[in-house]
Amino acid sequence: MSDRAFIDTNVFVYALAQGDLRSEAARKIVTVGGVTSVQVLNEFVSVSRRKLGLSWTDIAAEIELIKLSVASIVPLTTNIHDDAREIAGRYKIAFYDALLIAAAVAGKCNTLFTEDLQNGAVMGSVIIRNPFL
Repeated sequence: MSDRAFIDTNVFVYALAQGDLRSEAARKIVTVGGVTSVQVLNEFVSVSRRKLGLSWTDIAAEIELIKLSVASIVPLTTNIHDDAREIAGRYKIAFYDALLIAAAVAGKCNTLFTEDLQNGAVMGSVIIRNPFL
């Protein structure tokens, strides 16, 4: 396991936001880079349309920036799906959160930056860090 971080959707959303107290911390993480997944890209599109009201053109531009900022993007695979089901059952967490952990493991990350799980929790080889605390 390398010293790589996996970046969740909320970090990218806050990095884009203006006037949000979490934006500076999010931008620092995105600037350093890391790994993300197709699931995160999908969630970013959904949030960008539904909550931020971005146009499809603006979303496409933001997705391209995300792609440039990360070292790699982990695809959604049936193996990751299977691993996520096991992780969700073992740690009693939501399936979509377990998908993030499974993708982080597949991406050889030891840190997951997210606000959606308990800060400091260790799930397998991944430690959860909430950068907005």
